Amino acid sequence: MDFQNEKNIYIMDHPLIQHKITRLRDKSTGTAEFRQIAGEIAMLMCYDALRDLETVDIDVETPIENTKSPVIAGKNQAVVPILRAGLGMTDGILSLLPTAKVGHIGMYRDEVTHKPHSYYCKLPSPISERIIIVTDPMLATGGSAADAINFIKEKGGKMIKFMCIIAAPEGLKHLHEVHPDVQIYVGHLDRELNENAYICPGLGDAGDRIFGTK
Repeated sequence: MDFQNEKNIYIMDHPLIQHKITRLRDKSTGTAEFRQIAGEIAMLMCYDALRDLETVDIDVETPIENTKSPVIAGKNQAVVPILRAGLGMTDGILSLLPTAKVGHIGMYRDEVTHKPHSYYCKLPSPISERIIIVTDPMLATGGSAADAINFIKEKGGKMIKFMCIIAAPEGLKHLHEVHPDVQIYVGHLDRELNENAYICPGLGDAGDRIFGTK
């Protein structure tokens, strides 16, 4: 599948993002540095993901003269991390969108079946009127992301973007097929999933590395 030519799939190629992802991959990168870099990558990706925000001109008085200048118009934003690893991307996005509301969706993967299970969902209201950015550093099988977006849609969410730092082709294909209307932003497309459904070459367990529980 040629993801680059698929509508609503955006694979990042910015050198800064690629450089920082390499630092995340390195097993010698410690918890504090990993957490900081994950937030920086999220901020850089968010900058690109929000290129389609609508603006409206307002009157502004500069020290020189009155002028019209653009501000973001229309819908408010919501950041919805998939717990727990998605929290590692939240602060980076909030640095660009400090007024965005934050929701949470709790998912975990069955170690035997690799199927996702939900245990928590709390979203800002009214979710139907917000641009929603769902975050998870890793898109492996795509099951958790697809289910999380299902929950959001069931609650009335419509304008949804999904952001991950790395993705496996299998997970990206699955998520896009289940939710073709969702814009998917990928920091780097990795090679494959292994027999244990881990991304290769990957970066380990993002949640453990962000929170120091490895």
